[in-house]
Amino acid sequence: MGGKLSALDPMQVEVPELKELLDRDPYLRPYEREFRRRYACFQDYVGKVKEYEGGLDNFTEGYKYFGIHMNSDNSVTAREWAPGAVQVYLTGEFNGWHREGHPYKKLEYGKWELQIPANPDGSCPVAHMSEVKVVIRTKTGELVDRLSPWAVFVVQPPRSEGFTYKQRFWNPPSSEKYQFKHEKAKKPLSLRIYECHVGIATEEPRVGTYKEFGKEIIPRIIKQGYNAIQLMAIMEHAYYASFGYQVTSFYAASSRYGTPEELKELIDIAHAHGLYVLLDVVHSHASKNVLDGLNQFDGTNSCFFHDGARGEHSLWDSRLFNYSEYEVLRFLLSNLRWYAEEYRFDGFRFDGVTSMLYHSRGIGEGFSGHYDEYFGLNVDTEALVYLMLANHMLHELYPNAITIAEDVSGMPASCRPVSEGGLGFDYRLGMAIPDKWIKLLKEVKDDDWDIGNIIHTLTNRRWQEKTVAYAESHDQALVGDKTIAFWLMDKEMYTHMSIFSQPSPIIDRGLALHKMIRLITHGLGGEAYLNFMGNEFGHPEWLDFPRAGNNDSYHYARRQWHLVDDEHLKYKFLSAFDADMNKLEERHGWLHKDSGYVSWKHEADKVVAFERAELLFIFNFHPIKSFTDYRIGVEVPGQYKVALDSDDGKYGGFQRVDANVPHFTYPEEFAGRRNSVKLYLPSRTAQVYERV
Repeated sequence: MGGKLSALDPMQVEVPELKELLDRDPYLRPYEREFRRRYACFQDYVGKVKEYEGGLDNFTEGYKYFGIHMNSDNSVTAREWAPGAVQVYLTGEFNGWHREGHPYKKLEYGKWELQIPANPDGSCPVAHMSEVKVVIRTKTGELVDRLSPWAVFVVQPPRSEGFTYKQRFWNPPSSEKYQFKHEKAKKPLSLRIYECHVGIATEEPRVGTYKEFGKEIIPRIIKQGYNAIQLMAIMEHAYYASFGYQVTSFYAASSRYGTPEELKELIDIAHAHGLYVLLDVVHSHASKNVLDGLNQFDGTNSCFFHDGARGEHSLWDSRLFNYSEYEVLRFLLSNLRWYAEEYRFDGFRFDGVTSMLYHSRGIGEGFSGHYDEYFGLNVDTEALVYLMLANHMLHELYPNAITIAEDVSGMPASCRPVSEGGLGFDYRLGMAIPDKWIKLLKEVKDDDWDIGNIIHTLTNRRWQEKTVAYAESHDQALVGDKTIAFWLMDKEMYTHMSIFSQPSPIIDRGLALHKMIRLITHGLGGEAYLNFMGNEFGHPEWLDFPRAGNNDSYHYARRQWHLVDDEHLKYKFLSAFDADMNKLEERHGWLHKDSGYVSWKHEADKVVAFERAELLFIFNFHPIKSFTDYRIGVEVPGQYKVALDSDDGKYGGFQRVDANVPHFTYPEEFAGRRNSVKLYLPSRTAQVYERV
């Protein structure tokens, strides 16, 4: 990437806290040179930005400079970066669609600028909500229409006018601008994330709205005991069925759910309830759309992206950013600032990080965990440095910010500070955990579950690099797969979920394992927990957006809240357990305390026991065997009582454990613990005991 520091021998580059990283994991020492080289590239960029822009703060406010803006005197200034363009024009309703009537003036470094004076009566020449387009004269002389990459409001046209989104100048009068009333949320010590999608949050077969979500869904999330929401599919995407992962307009909050002001109101409502708000941000790739996307914006195949094969993702059929380009970094880093400043998002979940980190895009790679895989020529230094810059900038400017990486590869030091030579993320997603549960439910009989392997999957994470554990996210709910509830109960959910229906062993097993899977994942799998909207009550069926393949049906693109609200259906049991599990974590804070000590994992008995946050968690996965006076090791002596029991009647269980019975420890060592306690463990149940 070039620069003063990266020209040095890497061993001469000072990384402030690299020693701490290498002391923590001595197996990283052979890669010290690479850590120093990466840090040199990062520092060179920080230095370049400081020299040219006065620092990252100015550099990351590109949205104030580029795009179309009304000035204090009601004149308009428009600027674009289009290095491949011969000429740039602005057209729209304001000039009667005269395509060459308002040419931009060419500036240095591929930038273009246009000044439009106020109208003779002093009003703004471009009216609020009027349609505009950027027109590019390409090197062949052709005039092509584009949307500004910095557009903050784009709308879907009436079907009679086609499918290409239209840019509208968003400049409401001050009386219509939403004024935030509440402070941003504090960073939770224990992060319990409710992953959600505004569009599918309605029961009706249509697209839900920001207003409905704030009014109807936020109270549900609070009731369930979550303290953070992760909003998906906010960045505008012309194709609804892409689930928001084929972004066309990066600065535009999706208009299909409402206006920018209504999104601000939703976030303010979340903050009023103390909810931390994460944005699912897609900086790993972009839609191939040309007329309403970034692709070929300046008439060339490059501009924001790499040209050739490096600029295309073969599986996602999308364009890949050129992270070595100065203005691309400004665009992406400013994009994070825009959502933090304009909409007051608290933190970010970065999508597709594995694709960014490797030239192979992670396609067909198993990632065995051998360190050579993370420090060889397959690593994309430019993308890696972008992530270091993004995390450094966010944590520097917003000390309250949390960043989460969606990375399946397990890159070492991803979740360590940049000052240690890490990427700077706070958490990574524990993506192996849901895969393990689905594999077991699909392929392995209950009697053959490998308890040791389950525990290995739940605890196999890097020390002092935090993981978001989850049993299922939106990925597992998509069409072609099944939710855990559907893997467990399938068609029986249509006939035997009433409390009045005939008892069903399939439903009994399904309810029991659904609770156990979530609790052991929550209790042992990480330092944060995530659930996808509706899975807390075992939402039936998959998720499928309206598209040609299903006759544009919304049947599977909604959430059936009536199922959990109906007192006569068993969904309420799963929901109640989920809420109490979260509330118990809120009381004891196991997610932000020690990672849990597993004292017992018995293959034949299918019993697991571990301690975390002075709680004793016990699971009996055996399908038929219950155990009386089962000895469990426990470190802290005293009297223990049931704090949570998956077999409780209020969770649809059989009430086999008497919560009123006190349990006293014996001063007898067992399973490496100083004391022990004898307990009754019914089959397919889990209990959490707390010390009285």
